[in-house]
Amino acid sequence: VILIDSSILLLQSIVSHKQWTINCQPTSKMNNKVFIFDTTLRDGEQVPGCQLNTIEKIEVGLALEALGVDVLEAGFPISSPGDFQSVVEITKNITRPTICALTRAVAADIDCAAEALKFAKRGRIHTGIGSSDIHIKNKLKTTRENILEKAAWATKYARNYVDDVEFFCEDAGRADLEKKKKMVETVIA
Repeated sequence: VILIDSSILLLQSIVSHKQWTINCQPTSKMNNKVFIFDTTLRDGEQVPGCQLNTIEKIEVGLALEALGVDVLEAGFPISSPGDFQSVVEITKNITRPTICALTRAVAADIDCAAEALKFAKRGRIHTGIGSSDIHIKNKLKTTRENILEKAAWATKYARNYVDDVEFFCEDAGRADLEKKKKMVETVIA
């Protein structure tokens, strides 16, 4: 399963402009469950003055598990040895939710995330790349064609490690809708 984590702006654009036709027929396997994806253990640390140690992350993770959260984004393992170890320990101590690790569309990131997730009952690699012209030109200093190739490659590469891969279009709020559509179609193909 490849999940696409796109911005609310993209979804709003699709709904308000009806630019895409979604051909989806309900099946007996579909249900009305809403899956809760929580980024507190990773994104929460970006708040100034908020830094959790591994034990605190496990405590928060256990509380989120008790609340019934479906997916915990445990960290960005390549960012530091401490974050890597926290993800490992979370996978050993929290068993019901899917444990997710964030990566860039880079082999070393994906390899590191896979290693950190090796004890997860259900692991997910969350990979992505810049999707706006600003990111592609100024941050990544490359072409859209190269970005599309890297996006497709990263999702396929992550599938070598886990069956559950989620892709994000970084800076999607500033990206052109048709270009985001092309990126999403590329990673799904």
